[in-house]
Amino acid sequence: MPARATKKSENLVRAVGHRRAGRPRAATAAARIYSDLRAEMVSLRRRPGEAISEAEIALSYGVSRTPVREAILKLSDEGLVEIFPQSGIFVARIPLAALPEAIVIRKALEETTTRLAAERATASQILSLRSILERQREAEIARDSDTFHHADEAFHATIAEMAKYPGIWKLIQQVKIHVDRYRRLTLPQSGRMTQVIAEHVTILSAIEAHDPSRAGIAMEKHLERLLADIAATQNINPEFFD
Repeated sequence: MPARATKKSENLVRAVGHRRAGRPRAATAAARIYSDLRAEMVSLRRRPGEAISEAEIALSYGVSRTPVREAILKLSDEGLVEIFPQSGIFVARIPLAALPEAIVIRKALEETTTRLAAERATASQILSLRSILERQREAEIARDSDTFHHADEAFHATIAEMAKYPGIWKLIQQVKIHVDRYRRLTLPQSGRMTQVIAEHVTILSAIEAHDPSRAGIAMEKHLERLLADIAATQNINPEFFD
């Protein structure tokens, strides 16, 4: 093969290699931005209705707009972002009509995992749940709703692990994304954290007693309260709901 052709081939291979090497970096940036923005929206650090600037996000991460746009499109698919070509990009408001169905789906799935957890829980797993409850009590005293929410997630995830069906919790997380945003609005309400802890204590007591029926009923009642509180929470923060 002529030297010129060989050189050209080498350059082509090198260029392709650069493109392949660059794509994972772009994909990693998009994944990181998506994860951060999603957490900010679910935690309400970015409020429903708030405008989003691709340029500002790109600047803060030191990247081009491409990974930011990829992250925004993924968030749009999840219903967390609304894109209006002539107006801009905004954090989506919480879809009121979608909440009851998501809560009912979650309730059905978690009633099952809680029953199984009561049958299968080990002593060390029960101690883990007790430790999580202590974190919630500490967060309540500190009025730290972020820590309280994360401990709440850990409580329910641990129950799914006890049931030996952690994949069910992953499915629930996909279903309850808007429910989480709504739940964040309930936590600052007077007495709400105390109530959640009391309900968790009842669930844990039934699991520790290895009583599947009582455990399942306790979880159902715990999650049904989310349905009962929708209207009151909407009245307090009407601008966050659609």
